[in-house]
Amino acid sequence: MTEPLSVSYYSAALSALGPANPVSLSDSATDGGLAARASHRAFLLKRLHSITGVVPVGVFLVEHLWTNSKALQGADAFAGAVNDIQGLPYLPLIEIFGIFLPLAYHSFYGVYLAVQGRQNPLEYRYARNWLYVMQRMSGMMALVFILYHLGEFRVQKWLYGMRVESFYQTLEAHLSATYWGVPWTALLYLVGIAVTVFHFANGLSGFCLSWGITVTRAAQRRASIACWALGLALFGLGANTVLFFATGSRFYVRNEIVPAYVAPQDVDVVSPVNAPANAGAPPTIPPH
Repeated sequence: MTEPLSVSYYSAALSALGPANPVSLSDSATDGGLAARASHRAFLLKRLHSITGVVPVGVFLVEHLWTNSKALQGADAFAGAVNDIQGLPYLPLIEIFGIFLPLAYHSFYGVYLAVQGRQNPLEYRYARNWLYVMQRMSGMMALVFILYHLGEFRVQKWLYGMRVESFYQTLEAHLSATYWGVPWTALLYLVGIAVTVFHFANGLSGFCLSWGITVTRAAQRRASIACWALGLALFGLGANTVLFFATGSRFYVRNEIVPAYVAPQDVDVVSPVNAPANAGAPPTIPPH
């Protein structure tokens, strides 16, 4: 039989650990407090990322697509809509703090989340899992398209003095241009609008879920249908504008004033008020 371990053995084993890694309740509480603060900070950053995707970035997306659709009514209507925005008071402050800073935060923190997140749609093939992956991918693609669009107009305006009156002609020239018979820029805009609208509509559905707006499955289903319907409407709005700039065609018929009928000069027109009594009678044939 083996001899029982003595108390001195336990003392030697404990002393072998040494004082290098002391464990105390105060240290454990400190580590727990740091972890809790880090978790709370990450929670707040994600909440801020979520709400900026809806307000103001999502609101600006809807407004931007609607304003650009004024081009369907002609260059004058488009210029009028753009000039109305340019005439807003405090426009530089609105653009900086209401559009560009929230857009920059939402975009680059979204890239951080996409890089840090674990993508496993092949392991768990659920619809929500695939939508999560597509949300991250569409966000990356939308960011590239937005940067291209900003460089095409905003950067040209800031650095080279591009006038807002030339936006219409520039869009028309770029979107109608073809290379080897293919309108590549117009196709790029269609894809860019599609991924951007998908990112907004899918994100809006997730926003309703994560913020507790839709709690039951029925409410989540209704919200998803409404968000996808909004997304399809926004894509149709943007695609119609791109189609108009690229080809001159549109899925839209503008109401036009029908001009008054003008009778030919060589025809005598008899007013119904002053017409003779036999105006509507058949002509009489004189006797032979």
